[in-house]
Amino acid sequence: MIKEMSAIVANTKSDIAVRKPTAISKKRTLKPIDLGLLVAIVILLSMGLIMVLSASAPSALTYEGDSYFYFKSQLLNAMIGLVAMIAISRIDYKIYRGRLADIAIIVSIILLALVLVPGVGRTVKGATRWVYLGFQFQPSEIMKIALIVYLAAKLSKDPKKNKDFIRGILPHLAVVGIICVLLYLEPHYSALGLTVIVSAIMIFSAGMRIRDMFLVGTPVLAVLIVFMVQEEYRVKRLLSFLDPFQDKLDSGWQAVQSLYAVGSGGLFGVGLGNSTQKYLYIPEPQNDFIFSIWAEEMGFFGVMLIIFLFGVFIWRGITIALHAPDMFGTLLAIGITSLVGVQAILNIAIVSASFPVTGVPLPFFSYGGTALIILLASCGVLLNISKQRIN
Repeated sequence: MIKEMSAIVANTKSDIAVRKPTAISKKRTLKPIDLGLLVAIVILLSMGLIMVLSASAPSALTYEGDSYFYFKSQLLNAMIGLVAMIAISRIDYKIYRGRLADIAIIVSIILLALVLVPGVGRTVKGATRWVYLGFQFQPSEIMKIALIVYLAAKLSKDPKKNKDFIRGILPHLAVVGIICVLLYLEPHYSALGLTVIVSAIMIFSAGMRIRDMFLVGTPVLAVLIVFMVQEEYRVKRLLSFLDPFQDKLDSGWQAVQSLYAVGSGGLFGVGLGNSTQKYLYIPEPQNDFIFSIWAEEMGFFGVMLIIFLFGVFIWRGITIALHAPDMFGTLLAIGITSLVGVQAILNIAIVSASFPVTGVPLPFFSYGGTALIILLASCGVLLNISKQRIN
């Protein structure tokens, strides 16, 4: 992945900066949709639905009185998401480049602010991340794709300005900063971290100088470290990551139970539906630790299959970015691919105790209506870019 991302950066800095937004002729015949990406999406989604059914059954029966409660909800959201993906894959991605990009980022910032309004924002387990406007959803999920569209539109408008930190980059960093402050106030640290990482990848790919990246990245990293050690529970979580078994009944509980699940799977797993850890040992196993249940039931080879499929997604996404007809399409593809890839890498690292525990969902697998619908809609944009690829 690192080599391919390096190829993107090299291509971006040497070639993409001279592309014009109007590079596509209206008479150009659209190419077939990227079959490799589509197959990876469908297989990942299908496996994700199966695992939500398997992993959530005990907790759904215990807390909701219906073993299929979470599965039925996830299935409905998957169907809505698939319809959205198919519809959006038929819409020319270039329409998002203009006023829609500005509207999307403004609306997403307003929704993030509404999370903090009493009576509108909903608090669950100490975090206020949801908004209720007739139905409940997470504005942070909408923000992720809105920010990707916004950055792609602005950074592709005048590529030469991206070498100028003050005029070309700083205004966009200010928007990212506003979003990060709102996420910090919720608090929603996992979304904050993803926002910083994906924004950095997109801005660097657009031509930001390495020197400027270090000048900005150093203080940002320092601020994140200060935030991390401000509260005792985050310090305990970090220390438990170093050795979760030192406090396996408290701060290390999730990591330890996840390791038990992963280790129990062996080469071939205990069999689909036969997990032990999903019986309330891992809290809400259908969410962030669903990969642990997959590893327990499907074993090492099942784990490698999922990693392979995400690898295919990243590979095809990078290929689509490299062959996009304009800079906007390239940056849009980079953003969407990075969002999925970074979440997958972090989630797998967390459940294997290779990274501190934080709420990063596994794309296509973790339970969550807003996240799944937005994810599939984003895949529709990526598929549309693939239909307009050059070469």
